[in-house]
Amino acid sequence: MRSINDLLNQAQQAEQQGNLSFALQCYQQLLLQHPKELSLHVTCGNLCIALTRFEEAAGYFRRVLYQTKSDDARNALCFALQALGNHAQAQGNYALAAASYEEVITFEPKNAVYWYNLGNAQRELGESQKALASFKQAIKLDPNDADFYNNLGNIQRELGALDLAITSYEKALQLNPNLHHALVHLVHQKQHACDWHGLDVQIMAVRNLVKNVPEAQVSPFAFLSLPNTTAAEQRICANNYVAQTYAKLFEMRHSLNLTYSTNKKIRIGYLSADFRLHPLAFLITEMIENHDRSQYEVHAYSYGQEDKTATRKRLVQAFDQFHNIRQLSDQAAAKKINADGITILIDLTGFTQSCRSGIVALKPAPISINWLGYPGTMGALDGKPLFDYLLADKVIAPNADDFSEKLLYLPCYQPNNQRVVGKTTNKTQHHLAEDAFVFCSFNQSFKITPEIFAIWMRLLAQVPNSVLWLLDCNPLASANLMREAKAAGIDVSRLMFAPRVSIEAHMERQRHADLFLDTLPYNAHTTASDALYMGLPVLTCMGETMPARVAASLLTSIGLPELISENLQKYEEKALFLAQHPTELYNIRQQLMRQKTTSNLFKPKQFVHGLELLLEAILLKLVIK
Repeated sequence: MRSINDLLNQAQQAEQQGNLSFALQCYQQLLLQHPKELSLHVTCGNLCIALTRFEEAAGYFRRVLYQTKSDDARNALCFALQALGNHAQAQGNYALAAASYEEVITFEPKNAVYWYNLGNAQRELGESQKALASFKQAIKLDPNDADFYNNLGNIQRELGALDLAITSYEKALQLNPNLHHALVHLVHQKQHACDWHGLDVQIMAVRNLVKNVPEAQVSPFAFLSLPNTTAAEQRICANNYVAQTYAKLFEMRHSLNLTYSTNKKIRIGYLSADFRLHPLAFLITEMIENHDRSQYEVHAYSYGQEDKTATRKRLVQAFDQFHNIRQLSDQAAAKKINADGITILIDLTGFTQSCRSGIVALKPAPISINWLGYPGTMGALDGKPLFDYLLADKVIAPNADDFSEKLLYLPCYQPNNQRVVGKTTNKTQHHLAEDAFVFCSFNQSFKITPEIFAIWMRLLAQVPNSVLWLLDCNPLASANLMREAKAAGIDVSRLMFAPRVSIEAHMERQRHADLFLDTLPYNAHTTASDALYMGLPVLTCMGETMPARVAASLLTSIGLPELISENLQKYEEKALFLAQHPTELYNIRQQLMRQKTTSNLFKPKQFVHGLELLLEAILLKLVIK
């Protein structure tokens, strides 16, 4: 055993030379011989802080505080706990982050930042009510911090209190007009509320941020839905976001020492937050069930909430292995995916809510694919794409230059289950007159723009006894749309709002609509497939960007290109013509029902076979390299 003096000299020399790891080892050996020497605990704690080993540092400082009750020890422990929480939050270990913030709050309950950080961790853990209380406490302690109000708005939005969320974002911007992400949140929530007052100016401000302020935090998903944005702007937005969010994870790729293994069967991993009662399930479940198990082993990596539904249960059973990685950090999840020998990792969530594409940034599999959840490019950092490939078709993605990924073309990018249809109803059960012509649009309210709504109001004015049947997304949107209808001279009773019901009941009630009117620049996606499945014609206007071309892709696949308009004037003219010519509309409905059975849009077995051929082609390229 080395002497105390030798260890002390070695430790001090190592510190002077910057070899902190060896210095810590020496001090730890000294502690073994003198466990009650508090100065050694302090020294070890400080070295752990310098080495970013915050959890160990907290342990040392706890022991010192327990013995001394001194302010210095308490301050050191608080510093370590805050650093531990911040580090855990950055690593995606939200449970550890929350525990760290909760502990530090016991020492400094009046520190507003600790409450704010705790709220952020709780939100990531899905503990919405706790997060709401934490953000409110932070604001109570410091009512002048714009970030506090912004994040309060985020949790209010997620809890469905849209009016309160908008007020919180507005307050954040009053305190800090340059809090760019608060502006983005405000714009997107005003879209959800169909509150178009001043929206054009705010949208232009967001577009200017993307083009001129690359460090501004602009959600790529929110940006997709803004009117008049171009595919080039959407790519810039994605690139900016990747640089802000994933740069450190790109750097960490090599330090994780991941290696890629080969297996007799090719292992595909599907990564998503939405393996639950969610539109995604109505697209992919039968496709997953029909993968060729002689060639492929299919894994799910789920980081969303377990909703205990039959839909979730069926998805779990559809995969060969279903892994719940919700509590794992991005690094731990990447290591698991790599250890499982996944060759192809397919992200089904993208930049939508609960996004964890940071896992993909760590490159846990040799091939990564962006598909289905996010209708756009996921961007690149310094020319290195976040994803290797994007699954698309030639209708939704005709121009490869709009994407950072290499494009893999399917006949139609969207798979579909067979749908379950509920018990038959009649029109009056939905408060629809039996002789009414029913225009409908069951898209989410954020997709409705002033320009589109103005067209719909003109159609109502020109088609007597017609109504517009919309989804009752939120009370603010319904109230604002009725106000806009009244301003356009339309009796508000002609706007009908369909409540949220089970998917089976929703499928069935679409029988009572005559024509589905799509939105632009963000089309109906799964919603359009639902309508087509029920024989409800979908009239769309095809735009430039990927989300503006989805319905056109589906209509092309099912053989109804006559329902695709190239501009809004023709869209309006076609809608009016079909409403005034019932025989023409009837013929289209009959054609739709025939072609539904002959096209591949609702044939998951054929779809997955085509997908597997694409995957084999890129695997061959991987082997050749």
